[in-house]
Amino acid sequence: MNKSLNRRWSMVMILMFGMVLLTACGTKYAALPINEDVDICAICKMQVKDDAYATQLTTKDGQNYKFDDIGCMNQWKTENGTDNIGMDYVRDYNDKEWIEYSKATYVYDASLRTPMAYGILNFKDKPSAEAFIAEQGVGTIMTAEDLASHDWKQNTENMDMMGEHGHEEHGHGEEGDGNEMHEEGEMKEESGH
Repeated sequence: MNKSLNRRWSMVMILMFGMVLLTACGTKYAALPINEDVDICAICKMQVKDDAYATQLTTKDGQNYKFDDIGCMNQWKTENGTDNIGMDYVRDYNDKEWIEYSKATYVYDASLRTPMAYGILNFKDKPSAEAFIAEQGVGTIMTAEDLASHDWKQNTENMDMMGEHGHEEHGHGEEGDGNEMHEEGEMKEESGH
C-alpha cells in the first residue's frame, strides 16, 4: 500500500510540475507605454522620450527596463546577460509601433543621429529599411543576429551635436522646431535675432 501511495504522490507532483511549466511557457510579455515624466534609461539615466529611439525589455520575473537608445539596451544585455529576458522590443522608426527585437530590421551608419550616438535605427520590415537607405543615401541593413557581433561604438562627433541631455534637440535630424534647450533644461523660444 505504501508503494501505491508513493506512486500517486509522485504522479500528482509530476502533474503539478507540468502545469507550472505550461503556465510559465504561456507567459505573454507586452511592451509598456513610455511615460516621459518618469521613464529614465536604465543605463545612461537620461529621460526616455516617447519616440522612435525608445527600446525596452522585460525579464522573465516581470521587471521592465526602458532605454533611450538601442545601444543602451545592448549595454544592459552585456552587463546582465540575456538568459533572463522574457522579451525585448524596439520601435519602428516610421510609426513608433513596438516590434520584437528579433523580428526587426536595422539600419546602421555612424552618421545617423540617435540619442546616444550609436547610429542604429529600427524598422518593422526590410522594405522600410531599404526605403530609408534609398532616401538618405547611407546605411547598412542589419538583423538582430548581425547586431550580436556589431562593435557598438558611439560616434563622438554625433554626441557633440546632441543636446546636453543626450537627445537631439530637434527630433529625427530635421531642422529646428523653434525651440532650443537652455542649461537648466527649460525650453526657450528662439528670438530670431
